[in-house]
Amino acid sequence: MPEEDLVDIKFRLYDGSDIGPFRYSSTSTVDMLKQRIVSDWPRGKTVTPKAVNEIKLISSGKVLDNNKTVGQCRTPFGEAAGGVIIMHVVVQPSLAKTKTEKKIDKSPKKIVCSCSIM
Repeated sequence: MPEEDLVDIKFRLYDGSDIGPFRYSSTSTVDMLKQRIVSDWPRGKTVTPKAVNEIKLISSGKVLDNNKTVGQCRTPFGEAAGGVIIMHVVVQPSLAKTKTEKKIDKSPKKIVCSCSIM
């Protein structure tokens, strides 16, 4: 694989610590990056993703789509040759249904009126 097709990426976590840098092909997908993040997540963090769908990656202020490649997500400006790209990691754990959730009943209601008309 030619050297120019490889990209060094570091993942910045919510507490300012980093995972990486790791070297990826420009054809690697965002989903592949997320899988690596889940598998290499540091032990002892208060927030820990359990699955890829709990992670959002942000680069240059944009949330990256899972099906995009690293090459498609790169910004041509602001990157030094041989520099490391920093992507921010946001973890949004899936919320299980709680008892406090209200169910919306959309069935028609029967209105009973006990009015007297004079």
